[in-house]
Amino acid sequence: MILVTGGAGYIGSVTTELLRALGENVVILDNLDRGHREAIPRGVRFYEGSIGDRDLLARIAREHRLEACIHFAALAYVGESVADPARYFNNNVEQGIALLDSLLKAGVRQLVFSSTCATYGEPQQVPISEDHPQNPTNPYGWSKLIMERIMESYDIAYGLRFIALRYFNAAGATTERGELHDPEPHLIPNVVAAAQQQIPAVSVFGDDYPTPDGTAIRDYIHVADLGTAHILALDHLRKGGQSDRFNLGNGQGYSVMEVIETARQVTQLPIPVQVEQRRAGDPSRLVADAAKARNLLGWRPAFPDLASIIRTDWEWRKVKRNTNRSEVTPITTD
Repeated sequence: MILVTGGAGYIGSVTTELLRALGENVVILDNLDRGHREAIPRGVRFYEGSIGDRDLLARIAREHRLEACIHFAALAYVGESVADPARYFNNNVEQGIALLDSLLKAGVRQLVFSSTCATYGEPQQVPISEDHPQNPTNPYGWSKLIMERIMESYDIAYGLRFIALRYFNAAGATTERGELHDPEPHLIPNVVAAAQQQIPAVSVFGDDYPTPDGTAIRDYIHVADLGTAHILALDHLRKGGQSDRFNLGNGQGYSVMEVIETARQVTQLPIPVQVEQRRAGDPSRLVADAAKARNLLGWRPAFPDLASIIRTDWEWRKVKRNTNRSEVTPITTD
């Protein structure tokens, strides 16, 4: 049985969908702070609660024979982390440590950890490889880097093997699941929302970065490709692989304005733009060198270009946004 924390969230629910398609047994733990009950795939056992609830984790371990954990449950908004760092260190670090302790107590020694390219900070060279210095520019990035260091110590002391997957920018959708936050902080969902006239314009946070058009550059990776990488990482651990860290990205950077123009081409609709001030903690350019994941995990993104990623989000929002409902088995902590 695989425990998926944050399995009602965007990437967690898609990864669960892929795991179930492979016949894996999954149990989800999510506090529904930012996840959606209806995103949980049909028939998957679900516990509503916090990863820091040691009693609840002990109960899950009693009721299921846990083999491994894929850990998504974290707060992940850069700007919010700057405004409220205490919340991020409590949720991502303090409760993350409680999760690690609970896994050890349950006999789980295999962990796939959702990390981030935000651990690198402002890049010294692009594309960014895994040996690039890590110097985050925001508390969110620090919270993930701290957890990476803690997991290293837990591996040495207790044999908790882990894979840290440093995402670049997740985007896109499957036919059943996509990105839906309130408020929505990410570019591609907001670009599509502007095309659908659900918001008046796309906010462009800063047009004075040291980039060709002045807007920040990011590497976008399809959510299903991220899910596949988690499954390959788990297979690596199951085969006796040692703890490691991998970047996940397509290796191609696109500026904010390039994303907007590509979305205009995909949707064939006008997309208004509103330029605003930079957000605190945002680096100018983040592009992945993901050769290590390709070479060691055998990972091959199925959506390597920006247009195909945006198109999946566009199609999901047109057809599925208000119709995705799944049957779940809620289990209370009473």
